[in-house]
Amino acid sequence: MSTSRLTLAVREHGLTLPSEGRIAVFAPRLDTDLSTLDRARVEVIQPLKPDHDGFAQAGFETVIAETDRYGVAVVILPRAKAQGRDLLARAAACADFVIVDGQKTDGIESFLKECRKRADLSGSVSKSHGRIFWFEGGDFDDWRAPETQDAGEGFVTRAGVFSADGIDPASRALAEALPPKLGRVLADLGAGWGYLSSQILKRDGVEVLHLVEADHVALDCARLNVTDTRAQFHWDDVRDFKPGSRVDTVVMNPPFHTSRRAEPDLGVQFIRTAAKVLAPSGHLWMVANRHLPYEAALRESFVKVDEVAGDRSFKILHAQRPSRAKR
Repeated sequence: MSTSRLTLAVREHGLTLPSEGRIAVFAPRLDTDLSTLDRARVEVIQPLKPDHDGFAQAGFETVIAETDRYGVAVVILPRAKAQGRDLLARAAACADFVIVDGQKTDGIESFLKECRKRADLSGSVSKSHGRIFWFEGGDFDDWRAPETQDAGEGFVTRAGVFSADGIDPASRALAEALPPKLGRVLADLGAGWGYLSSQILKRDGVEVLHLVEADHVALDCARLNVTDTRAQFHWDDVRDFKPGSRVDTVVMNPPFHTSRRAEPDLGVQFIRTAAKVLAPSGHLWMVANRHLPYEAALRESFVKVDEVAGDRSFKILHAQRPSRAKR
């Protein structure tokens, strides 16, 4: 488990949970320790598909967004400050008693200071490079994130999604490197809020484009940014994605972080998924940070691999013909 601060606060530091009412838990990751909570009363609020499904499989009631009122709300602080503020404001709006748990690297100390000015702080525990605190009341309405925010060039995003403040430079470079024709059936793996997909649909001959994204919030933004009827939206873990037919081309800017932890293996798994869904003569176009060693994984899964563009920060890779052994 990533933390036992919640259990410690309940057992040793006077945190008393209400005996009745539902318990909302905002944005927990799969390694979050919820063992001290009454599972029958817990509703996990998690729009990330892998974690959403993981909690559901573990027997928790799991939803994308909060529903009605709760006896207590627990917020697991995310990395993005604007998203953290929004989650806390939503928690305070649906429950009178709020618990906030997070790492120092994610700004938990600044949240504690700001919350102390707005609400009646009841307790706090510091442990394992993080802190948990709890309070009642307070006005946090001004912390709510807008339903959408301007990302420039006519695109909208929302707090907490990747590249929320504007177009990712690596994605823009990949879009500029794509050839005029990409085939009839395409897939954007890890489509985010839809920038790459919007550029793919400008290519000649595209009939179907699968947008595959694990973050439901980002996918909702993509629906606003990509209104072309050829687009098909999939809230799915890329690693589990199975299109109805083989794909001619996959385009992707795969993630390589979970929270603040670098996990290049995520990109490797994206590459393997691409090889599985592509037609025998299919193409993969991807962009990655310069230091990430994806070439070996590409050569395991494809017959031909080339670096076609890039700079000191990132590289654009083109792979052709999935290896039959990896299909």
